[in-house]
Amino acid sequence: MSTGNERPNEGDGLSEQDEAVLAVERHGWPGPGAKERAIRERLGISPTQYYQRLNALLDDPRALARDPVTINRLRRRRDARRDLRG
Repeated sequence: MSTGNERPNEGDGLSEQDEAVLAVERHGWPGPGAKERAIRERLGISPTQYYQRLNALLDDPRALARDPVTINRLRRRRDARRDLRG
């Protein structure tokens, strides 16, 4: 579902929706239920759409430039999960 906020921000090329995804990911959540509820309420998209967008952001150099701490933390977590799967 589009929120109409798909225009890139000045300078970094990330959409407002992408910025919002990164903001949700920076927040500490007590559990998955609270995070999923926040995704639906704040972003107006399903958790599946959120995680698809987040995974695309992990490989986007603009996202890395915008929020290197969050992107690198999530990349490490993704790589660790891949290593466990073999």
